[in-house]
Amino acid sequence: MVLIPAGPFEMGAAGTQALEDERPRHRVTLNAFEMDLYEVTTAQYGVFLRATGRTAPWQWETVSPAVHSDRPVIGVDWHDADAYCRWVGKRLPTEAEWEKAARGVDGRLYPWGNQVPTSDVANFALGARFSYSQVLMPVQSYESGKSPYGLYQMAGNVGEWVSDWYGANYYEQSPEANPSGPEQGQFKVLRGGSWSDLPKYLLTYGRFKLPPETRNSYIGFRCAKS
Repeated sequence: MVLIPAGPFEMGAAGTQALEDERPRHRVTLNAFEMDLYEVTTAQYGVFLRATGRTAPWQWETVSPAVHSDRPVIGVDWHDADAYCRWVGKRLPTEAEWEKAARGVDGRLYPWGNQVPTSDVANFALGARFSYSQVLMPVQSYESGKSPYGLYQMAGNVGEWVSDWYGANYYEQSPEANPSGPEQGQFKVLRGGSWSDLPKYLLTYGRFKLPPETRNSYIGFRCAKS
């Protein structure tokens, strides 16, 4: 894990380029927290499954431990991700924590800066056909695509569950200090875009929403700690 220092940053985006739920750009101040450098891998998740007997993720039968141990786990719903983070003594990051960890305090568009994504910095735009070997990259890949705090693959590879419920207009009334999302909702927030997504979905402020029971090949997660 890496320490993300306490302090303010600008969350969201302004102007016509931003979608309605990404506006307004607003100041958020967070306490210090720690965040996983890497997405949770199949090897790590396998240990959790063996210890807890939890139902295996979607597509788990296609995992080859010898070949895919360093690939991010996919096919986990929000409850699986939440349970894993708790099991290792951590938690899912809030949406605000995730965005600060991805973009730092200079308002950058992508974890590596403002340059449009290329295959040198992120794993994206690979279509829709899934296989562990062909579309997912090891979690320690793309040294030049790291975030200001050194986190790997905060754009692409797998989209990541965060703790917050989704609120379309949450940014309009969100508290400045340590926002944690609406009290309830229908969808949970995901961040970061996946191996399948086009460049515009890799923006540090991009917001995605899905029902918490969703399991697919585009979603994984990483954990945080207060």
